[in-house]
Amino acid sequence: MTPLIRKLILGTAGLVLLVFSGISFYQSRRLKEPVVVSDGVTQVVRLSKYFSGIEASANDCNIYILEGKEPGATLCILGGTHPEEPAGRLAAWIFAENAFLQKGRLIVVLSANRSATTVTRVGGAYPPDFSIATSWGEQEFRLGDRWSNPLDQWPDPEVYIHYPSGQYLAYVDVRNLNRCWPGRANGTLTERTTYAFMEMIRKEKVDLVIDLHEAELQYPVISTIVTHEKAQDLAAIVSMTLTDMEGFKMGMEFSPRNLHGLSHREIGDFSEAASMLFEAPEPFLDATRGKTTREQLLTGKDDFVVQAGKHGLLFEKIDANGWPIDKRVGRHTSSVLQTMASWTEMHPEKPLVCDSVPRYADVVARGMGQYLRNPAVAKPGRIWYE
Repeated sequence: MTPLIRKLILGTAGLVLLVFSGISFYQSRRLKEPVVVSDGVTQVVRLSKYFSGIEASANDCNIYILEGKEPGATLCILGGTHPEEPAGRLAAWIFAENAFLQKGRLIVVLSANRSATTVTRVGGAYPPDFSIATSWGEQEFRLGDRWSNPLDQWPDPEVYIHYPSGQYLAYVDVRNLNRCWPGRANGTLTERTTYAFMEMIRKEKVDLVIDLHEAELQYPVISTIVTHEKAQDLAAIVSMTLTDMEGFKMGMEFSPRNLHGLSHREIGDFSEAASMLFEAPEPFLDATRGKTTREQLLTGKDDFVVQAGKHGLLFEKIDANGWPIDKRVGRHTSSVLQTMASWTEMHPEKPLVCDSVPRYADVVARGMGQYLRNPAVAKPGRIWYE
Protein backbone atom coordinates (compact mmCIF):
# COMPACT_ATOMS: atom_id res chain seq x y z
CA MET A 1 0.00 0.00 0.00
CA THR A 2 1.44 3.32 -1.04
CA PRO A 3 1.71 6.21 1.44
CA LEU A 4 -0.85 8.19 -0.60
CA ILE A 5 -3.47 5.43 -0.42
CA ARG A 6 -2.82 4.97 3.31
CA LYS A 7 -3.36 8.69 3.85
CA LEU A 8 -6.58 8.62 1.81
CA ILE A 9 -7.95 5.67 3.82
CA LEU A 10 -7.08 7.25 7.16
CA GLY A 11 -8.45 10.62 6.04
CA THR A 12 -11.71 9.05 4.85
CA ALA A 13 -12.10 7.09 8.11
CA GLY A 14 -11.47 10.24 10.12
CA LEU A 15 -14.03 12.16 8.07
CA VAL A 16 -16.65 9.44 8.57
CA LEU A 17 -16.07 9.45 12.34
CA LEU A 18 -16.26 13.24 12.37
CA VAL A 19 -19.58 13.24 10.50
CA PHE A 20 -21.18 10.60 12.74
CA SER A 21 -19.98 12.23 15.96
CA GLY A 22 -21.11 15.62 14.66
CA ILE A 23 -24.60 14.30 13.92
CA SER A 24 -24.83 12.76 17.41
CA PHE A 25 -23.64 16.00 19.03
CA TYR A 26 -26.08 18.10 16.99
CA GLN A 27 -29.03 15.85 17.83
CA SER A 28 -28.20 15.77 21.54
CA ARG A 29 -27.81 19.53 21.81
CA ARG A 30 -31.18 20.12 20.12
CA LEU A 31 -33.25 17.30 21.62
CA LYS A 32 -36.63 18.69 22.65
CA GLU A 33 -37.93 17.31 25.93
CA PRO A 34 -41.72 17.73 26.27
CA VAL A 35 -43.19 18.79 29.61
CA VAL A 36 -46.95 18.28 29.93
CA VAL A 37 -47.62 20.60 32.82
CA SER A 38 -50.11 19.85 35.55
CA ASP A 39 -53.36 21.80 35.60
CA GLY A 40 -51.93 23.19 38.82
CA VAL A 41 -49.29 25.13 36.85
CA THR A 42 -50.71 28.63 36.57
CA GLN A 43 -47.82 30.36 34.81
CA VAL A 44 -44.68 29.54 32.83
CA VAL A 45 -42.06 32.25 32.38
CA ARG A 46 -38.44 32.43 31.29
CA LEU A 47 -35.58 33.02 33.70
CA SER A 48 -34.70 36.17 31.74
CA LYS A 49 -37.87 37.75 33.12
CA TYR A 50 -35.86 38.35 36.29
CA PHE A 51 -32.56 39.33 34.65
CA SER A 52 -32.29 40.27 30.98
CA GLY A 53 -28.56 39.48 30.94
CA ILE A 54 -29.25 35.84 30.09
CA GLU A 55 -32.00 36.44 27.53
CA ALA A 56 -31.66 34.17 24.46
CA SER A 57 -28.73 32.33 26.06
CA ALA A 58 -28.53 28.54 26.50
CA ASN A 59 -29.50 29.01 30.16
CA ASP A 60 -32.66 31.07 29.65
CA CYS A 61 -34.73 28.19 31.04
CA ASN A 62 -38.42 27.74 31.81
CA ILE A 63 -39.78 28.58 35.27
CA TYR A 64 -42.97 26.71 36.20
CA ILE A 65 -45.13 28.47 38.81
CA LEU A 66 -47.98 26.85 40.74
CA GLU A 67 -50.29 29.13 42.72
CA GLY A 68 -52.21 27.53 45.58
CA LYS A 69 -55.89 28.00 46.25
CA GLU A 70 -54.94 29.65 49.53
CA PRO A 71 -51.93 31.86 50.35
CA GLY A 72 -48.88 30.54 52.13
CA ALA A 73 -45.13 30.24 51.77
CA THR A 74 -43.22 30.07 48.47
CA LEU A 75 -41.01 27.06 47.80
CA CYS A 76 -38.56 26.80 44.90
CA ILE A 77 -37.35 23.38 43.68
CA LEU A 78 -34.17 23.42 41.60
CA GLY A 79 -33.66 20.43 39.30
CA GLY A 80 -30.87 20.10 36.77
CA THR A 81 -28.13 21.98 38.60
CA HIS A 82 -25.95 19.00 37.66
CA PRO A 83 -27.74 17.21 34.78
CA GLU A 84 -25.53 14.11 35.12
CA GLU A 85 -27.49 13.56 38.36
CA PRO A 86 -30.83 12.82 36.66
CA ALA A 87 -32.93 11.83 39.70
CA GLY A 88 -33.06 15.45 40.84
CA ARG A 89 -34.22 16.64 37.44
CA LEU A 90 -36.77 13.82 37.10
CA ALA A 91 -38.18 14.42 40.58
CA ALA A 92 -38.71 18.08 39.69
CA TRP A 93 -40.35 16.87 36.45
CA ILE A 94 -42.88 14.86 38.48
CA PHE A 95 -43.81 17.99 40.42
CA ALA A 96 -44.22 20.04 37.23
CA GLU A 97 -46.45 17.41 35.61
CA ASN A 98 -48.50 16.28 38.64
CA ALA A 99 -48.56 18.78 41.51
CA PHE A 100 -51.54 20.81 42.68
CA LEU A 101 -50.97 23.43 45.36
CA GLN A 102 -53.72 23.77 47.92
CA LYS A 103 -51.83 26.30 50.03
CA GLY A 104 -48.78 28.39 49.18
CA ARG A 105 -46.80 28.70 45.96
CA LEU A 106 -44.38 26.37 44.21
CA ILE A 107 -41.73 27.38 41.68
CA VAL A 108 -40.20 24.46 39.77
CA VAL A 109 -37.03 24.57 37.67
CA LEU A 110 -36.20 21.52 35.54
CA SER A 111 -33.02 22.73 33.82
CA ALA A 112 -31.23 25.06 36.20
CA ASN A 113 -28.10 24.72 34.07
CA ARG A 114 -29.64 24.01 30.70
CA SER A 115 -26.29 24.48 28.96
CA ALA A 116 -24.89 21.53 30.92
CA THR A 117 -27.65 19.26 29.54
CA THR A 118 -26.24 19.73 26.02
CA VAL A 119 -22.78 18.23 26.61
CA THR A 120 -21.41 15.04 28.15
CA ARG A 121 -18.30 14.45 30.25
CA VAL A 122 -15.15 14.68 28.16
CA GLY A 123 -13.40 11.32 28.40
CA GLY A 124 -16.19 9.90 30.55
CA ALA A 125 -17.93 7.86 27.83
CA TYR A 126 -21.31 9.11 29.06
CA PRO A 127 -24.35 8.36 26.91
CA PRO A 128 -25.80 11.61 25.55
CA ASP A 129 -29.36 10.72 26.55
CA PHE A 130 -31.57 8.11 28.19
CA SER A 131 -35.22 7.02 28.07
CA ILE A 132 -37.85 6.33 30.73
CA ALA A 133 -40.49 3.69 29.97
CA THR A 134 -44.08 4.86 30.40
CA SER A 135 -47.53 3.38 29.81
CA TRP A 136 -47.66 5.23 26.46
CA GLY A 137 -44.12 4.58 25.20
CA GLU A 138 -40.71 5.97 26.11
CA GLN A 139 -39.77 9.55 26.93
CA GLU A 140 -36.28 10.63 26.02
CA PHE A 141 -34.16 12.98 28.13
CA ARG A 142 -30.76 14.58 27.66
CA LEU A 143 -28.20 13.38 30.21
CA GLY A 144 -25.58 16.12 30.27
CA ASP A 145 -22.64 16.93 32.48
CA ARG A 146 -21.72 18.66 35.72
CA TRP A 147 -20.43 21.77 33.98
CA SER A 148 -21.80 24.26 31.45
CA ASN A 149 -21.08 23.45 27.82
CA PRO A 150 -17.72 24.99 26.78
CA LEU A 151 -19.42 26.04 23.54
CA ASP A 152 -21.48 28.42 25.69
CA GLN A 153 -18.71 29.57 28.05
CA TRP A 154 -15.03 29.56 27.15
CA PRO A 155 -12.15 29.72 27.99
CA ASP A 156 -11.71 28.46 31.56
CA PRO A 157 -9.25 30.41 33.71
CA GLU A 158 -6.19 28.76 35.21
CA VAL A 159 -7.73 29.42 38.63
CA TYR A 160 -11.37 30.24 39.29
CA ILE A 161 -11.73 33.06 41.82
CA HIS A 162 -15.21 32.96 43.32
CA TYR A 163 -17.19 36.19 43.53
CA PRO A 164 -17.67 37.85 45.97
CA SER A 165 -15.67 35.76 48.49
CA GLY A 166 -12.40 35.77 46.52
CA GLN A 167 -11.94 32.08 47.35
CA TYR A 168 -9.78 30.10 44.92
CA LEU A 169 -11.58 27.09 43.41
CA ALA A 170 -10.79 24.54 40.71
CA TYR A 171 -10.56 26.18 37.28
CA VAL A 172 -13.34 24.04 35.76
CA ASP A 173 -15.78 25.06 38.50
CA VAL A 174 -16.18 28.41 36.77
CA ARG A 175 -18.72 26.39 34.73
CA ASN A 176 -20.22 24.56 37.74
CA LEU A 177 -23.56 26.14 38.65
CA ASN A 178 -23.16 24.93 42.23
CA ARG A 179 -19.89 26.80 42.66
CA CYS A 180 -21.08 30.10 41.15
CA TRP A 181 -23.71 31.31 43.63
CA PRO A 182 -24.69 34.10 44.23
CA GLY A 183 -23.41 35.12 40.80
CA ARG A 184 -22.91 38.54 39.28
CA ALA A 185 -24.57 40.54 36.54
CA ASN A 186 -21.38 41.06 34.49
CA GLY A 187 -19.88 37.60 34.98
CA THR A 188 -19.65 34.43 32.91
CA LEU A 189 -22.79 32.70 31.64
CA THR A 190 -22.84 30.42 34.68
CA GLU A 191 -22.39 33.36 37.09
CA ARG A 192 -25.10 35.33 35.28
CA THR A 193 -27.39 32.30 35.58
CA THR A 194 -27.06 32.10 39.37
CA TYR A 195 -27.44 35.88 39.54
CA ALA A 196 -30.72 35.54 37.60
CA PHE A 197 -31.92 32.87 40.02
CA MET A 198 -31.04 35.11 42.96
CA GLU A 199 -33.10 37.87 41.37
CA MET A 200 -35.97 35.43 40.94
CA ILE A 201 -35.70 34.33 44.58
CA ARG A 202 -35.75 37.93 45.79
CA LYS A 203 -38.47 39.20 43.44
CA GLU A 204 -40.77 36.21 44.02
CA LYS A 205 -40.16 36.44 47.78
CA VAL A 206 -39.15 32.78 48.00
CA ASP A 207 -39.11 31.41 51.55
CA LEU A 208 -37.29 28.13 50.95
CA VAL A 209 -35.10 26.73 48.16
CA ILE A 210 -34.41 23.00 47.70
CA ASP A 211 -31.62 22.02 45.30
CA LEU A 212 -31.90 18.36 44.17
CA HIS A 213 -28.73 16.35 43.56
CA GLU A 214 -27.16 12.89 43.42
CA ALA A 215 -23.70 11.78 44.53
CA GLU A 216 -21.29 8.90 44.03
CA LEU A 217 -21.22 6.32 46.81
CA GLN A 218 -17.56 7.10 47.46
CA TYR A 219 -18.50 10.67 48.41
CA PRO A 220 -19.09 11.22 52.15
CA VAL A 221 -21.92 13.73 51.64
CA ILE A 222 -24.56 11.27 50.46
CA SER A 223 -28.12 10.29 51.43
CA THR A 224 -28.32 13.52 53.34
CA ILE A 225 -29.70 17.03 53.62
CA VAL A 226 -27.13 19.81 53.53
CA THR A 227 -28.69 22.83 55.17
CA HIS A 228 -28.06 26.49 55.78
CA GLU A 229 -28.41 27.40 59.44
CA LYS A 230 -31.66 29.20 58.62
CA ALA A 231 -33.23 25.81 57.90
CA GLN A 232 -31.42 23.68 60.47
CA ASP A 233 -34.45 22.93 62.64
CA LEU A 234 -36.55 22.09 59.59
CA ALA A 235 -33.82 19.85 58.15
CA ALA A 236 -33.43 17.99 61.44
CA ILE A 237 -37.15 17.19 61.64
CA VAL A 238 -37.31 16.16 57.97
CA SER A 239 -34.23 13.92 58.34
CA MET A 240 -35.60 12.11 61.38
CA THR A 241 -39.10 11.75 59.93
CA LEU A 242 -37.91 10.33 56.61
CA THR A 243 -35.58 7.86 58.31
CA ASP A 244 -38.34 6.72 60.66
CA MET A 245 -41.36 6.73 58.33
CA GLU A 246 -40.31 6.37 54.69
CA GLY A 247 -38.07 3.32 54.71
CA PHE A 248 -34.80 4.99 53.75
CA LYS A 249 -32.00 6.67 55.66
CA MET A 250 -31.65 10.44 55.36
CA GLY A 251 -28.90 12.26 57.22
CA MET A 252 -28.29 15.94 57.84
CA GLU A 253 -25.19 18.12 57.59
CA PHE A 254 -24.57 21.82 58.04
CA SER A 255 -23.49 23.95 55.11
CA PRO A 256 -19.81 24.90 55.64
CA ARG A 257 -19.48 28.62 56.29
CA ASN A 258 -16.06 28.81 54.64
CA LEU A 259 -16.78 26.89 51.42
CA HIS A 260 -18.25 29.28 48.88
CA GLY A 261 -20.30 29.16 45.72
CA LEU A 262 -22.76 26.49 46.84
CA SER A 263 -26.53 26.95 46.77
CA HIS A 264 -27.04 25.82 50.36
CA ARG A 265 -24.60 28.50 51.55
CA GLU A 266 -24.98 31.51 49.27
CA ILE A 267 -28.76 31.53 48.78
CA GLY A 268 -29.22 31.66 52.54
CA ASP A 269 -26.52 34.31 52.93
CA PHE A 270 -27.62 36.61 50.10
CA SER A 271 -31.42 36.43 50.30
CA GLU A 272 -34.23 36.10 52.80
CA ALA A 273 -34.78 32.48 51.74
CA ALA A 274 -33.61 29.44 53.66
CA SER A 275 -31.69 26.94 51.54
CA MET A 276 -31.24 23.17 51.53
CA LEU A 277 -29.65 20.61 49.21
CA PHE A 278 -30.70 16.94 48.99
CA GLU A 279 -28.29 14.17 47.92
CA ALA A 280 -29.37 10.72 46.66
CA PRO A 281 -27.00 7.84 45.75
CA GLU A 282 -25.91 7.41 42.10
CA PRO A 283 -23.36 4.60 41.35
CA PHE A 284 -23.05 5.89 37.77
CA LEU A 285 -20.82 8.66 39.12
CA ASP A 286 -18.38 6.44 41.03
CA ALA A 287 -14.80 6.37 39.78
CA THR A 288 -14.66 2.60 40.41
CA ARG A 289 -17.66 1.88 38.17
CA GLY A 290 -17.62 -0.52 35.26
CA LYS A 291 -18.89 0.20 31.77
CA THR A 292 -20.75 3.53 31.57
CA THR A 293 -24.08 2.76 29.91
CA ARG A 294 -27.69 3.88 29.91
CA GLU A 295 -28.59 0.63 31.67
CA GLN A 296 -26.09 1.30 34.45
CA LEU A 297 -27.41 4.86 34.80
CA LEU A 298 -31.02 3.68 35.26
CA THR A 299 -30.56 0.44 37.20
CA GLY A 300 -27.77 1.67 39.43
CA LYS A 301 -26.24 -1.82 39.24
CA ASP A 302 -22.46 -2.13 39.09
CA ASP A 303 -20.32 -5.08 40.20
CA PHE A 304 -17.24 -2.91 40.56
CA VAL A 305 -18.98 -0.51 42.94
CA VAL A 306 -20.29 -3.50 44.92
CA GLN A 307 -16.71 -4.74 45.26
CA ALA A 308 -15.60 -1.29 46.41
CA GLY A 309 -18.22 -1.54 49.15
CA LYS A 310 -16.86 -4.89 50.28
CA HIS A 311 -13.48 -3.19 50.73
CA GLY A 312 -14.97 -0.42 52.87
CA LEU A 313 -14.55 2.29 50.25
CA LEU A 314 -18.15 3.52 50.17
CA PHE A 315 -20.25 5.84 52.34
CA GLU A 316 -23.56 4.24 51.28
CA LYS A 317 -24.57 0.59 51.00
CA ILE A 318 -25.07 -1.19 47.68
CA ASP A 319 -25.83 -4.78 46.71
CA ALA A 320 -26.77 -6.70 43.56
CA ASN A 321 -30.07 -4.79 43.41
CA GLY A 322 -28.20 -1.54 42.79
CA TRP A 323 -29.77 1.89 43.12
CA PRO A 324 -32.51 2.04 40.44
CA ILE A 325 -33.73 5.39 39.21
CA ASP A 326 -37.19 4.84 40.75
CA LYS A 327 -35.70 4.63 44.25
CA ARG A 328 -33.57 7.71 43.71
CA VAL A 329 -36.44 9.77 42.30
CA GLY A 330 -38.81 8.55 45.02
CA ARG A 331 -36.37 9.60 47.73
CA HIS A 332 -36.45 13.12 46.33
CA THR A 333 -40.23 13.37 45.95
CA SER A 334 -40.79 12.12 49.51
CA SER A 335 -38.07 14.42 50.84
CA VAL A 336 -39.64 17.47 49.22
CA LEU A 337 -43.16 16.52 50.34
CA GLN A 338 -41.99 15.88 53.89
CA THR A 339 -40.19 19.23 53.90
CA MET A 340 -43.43 20.94 52.91
CA ALA A 341 -45.37 19.10 55.63
CA SER A 342 -42.78 19.85 58.32
CA TRP A 343 -42.55 23.48 57.20
CA THR A 344 -46.32 23.80 57.57
CA GLU A 345 -46.19 22.37 61.09
CA MET A 346 -43.49 24.89 62.02
CA HIS A 347 -45.07 27.83 60.16
CA PRO A 348 -48.86 27.37 60.24
CA GLU A 349 -49.29 31.01 59.27
CA LYS A 350 -47.43 30.31 55.95
CA PRO A 351 -48.40 26.77 54.93
CA LEU A 352 -47.26 24.64 52.01
CA VAL A 353 -49.79 21.96 51.05
CA CYS A 354 -49.35 19.93 47.85
CA ASP A 355 -51.50 17.16 46.32
CA SER A 356 -51.08 14.51 43.62
CA VAL A 357 -47.31 13.98 43.87
CA PRO A 358 -46.23 10.37 44.59
CA ARG A 359 -44.07 9.48 47.56
CA TYR A 360 -41.15 7.04 47.68
CA ALA A 361 -43.23 3.86 48.06
CA ASP A 362 -45.49 4.81 45.14
CA VAL A 363 -42.64 5.61 42.77
CA VAL A 364 -40.80 2.40 43.66
CA ALA A 365 -43.94 0.28 43.30
CA ARG A 366 -45.25 1.77 40.05
CA GLY A 367 -42.14 3.22 38.42
CA MET A 368 -41.58 6.91 37.77
CA GLY A 369 -42.69 6.49 34.16
CA GLN A 370 -46.26 6.14 35.42
CA TYR A 371 -46.11 9.79 36.47
CA LEU A 372 -44.96 11.17 33.11
CA ARG A 373 -47.81 12.49 30.99
CA ASN A 374 -48.35 11.71 27.32
CA PRO A 375 -47.73 14.77 25.12
CA ALA A 376 -49.76 13.20 22.29
CA VAL A 377 -53.00 13.61 24.26
CA ALA A 378 -52.15 16.79 26.15
CA LYS A 379 -54.58 19.68 26.31
CA PRO A 380 -53.80 22.65 24.05
CA GLY A 381 -51.35 25.05 25.65
CA ARG A 382 -50.17 22.55 28.28
CA ILE A 383 -46.98 21.38 26.53
CA TRP A 384 -43.68 23.14 27.06
CA TYR A 385 -40.20 22.09 26.00
CA GLU A 386 -36.90 21.96 27.82
